[in-house]
Amino acid sequence: MNETVKDYVCQMQVPSTSFSTEYAGGHYAFCSAQCKERFLANPHLYIGFPGRKAPAQEGKKVIKRRRLLLSVPLDAAQAEQVKQALLEMMGVHEVCIDGDKIEIQYDLIQVTAGQIADKLALIGIALGGGWVDRLKLAFINNLEEIEISSLEVENKKCCH
Repeated sequence: MNETVKDYVCQMQVPSTSFSTEYAGGHYAFCSAQCKERFLANPHLYIGFPGRKAPAQEGKKVIKRRRLLLSVPLDAAQAEQVKQALLEMMGVHEVCIDGDKIEIQYDLIQVTAGQIADKLALIGIALGGGWVDRLKLAFINNLEEIEISSLEVENKKCCH
């Protein structure tokens, strides 16, 4: 018998063996490699600490809207395929593609710009290759990492 457990990133019920991992003595399972990666990057963002709920447990969302530049324009059929592939990712809410530009809205609690860029690369779509574009994406990735780190529940007692 394969029991189901909650994926702490997206809240779906999943088989306990699905993309499973151990953390701090607990067993966790996920619907996808994406959710497992998000959890392992900042586990206390999702599970909190004893007696303290995590932002994800409280239903917090961090909605981002980004514009990404592609290395080449997409025709209508390619754009639709890319849009569907991105919308399959947890946390991606909206995708608009116009030629060589993608505007995407997503929940940073569930997915990062870096994971979106990785998905694009996986399906054979290259982002704008200039050094300025790569620097912008690196800057976005760094800002998102800082923002998520600041949300993660800290295990400290506060003195008043």
